[in-house]
Amino acid sequence: MAITEQVTKDMTAAMKARDEHRLSTLRMMKTALKNKEIDKRGPLDDNEAMQVLSTLIKQRKDSIEQFTKGGRQELADKEAAEIKIIEGYLPQAVGPEEVAAKVKEAIAEMTAAGTAPTIKDMGSVMKAAMAKFAGARVDGKAVSDAVRKELTPKA
Repeated sequence: MAITEQVTKDMTAAMKARDEHRLSTLRMMKTALKNKEIDKRGPLDDNEAMQVLSTLIKQRKDSIEQFTKGGRQELADKEAAEIKIIEGYLPQAVGPEEVAAKVKEAIAEMTAAGTAPTIKDMGSVMKAAMAKFAGARVDGKAVSDAVRKELTPKA
């Protein structure tokens, strides 16, 4: 079942269960997906839907940071609960160990191809590393940190 269909089905279930928080989150997700469909002028495939949901998660994380700085913990908790609901529609996120392994693999391939990457080549290493995660849910910042750690000369 496509992500958009699953969201619609779960929205109906949340209405029947009178689960207001889940229902409002699902409505927000459905609206974001529908807006992307309108922009695209056609139905979304699952990869595009996952990108939309990943963007929603990133927005929620930014909001949590701002609410925490502003001393509004109840709003930060609400955003965190929304993230949990949205993550239920995405594949499992890639862990830090796997990120580090893929980054090392990308660097090894570039070295084998004749160019030992340095910190100046971070962009090309990032591109190669992100290509290894095709279809998986990965945090770009985590990949960036892992690349920087691997390319920084050890003292």
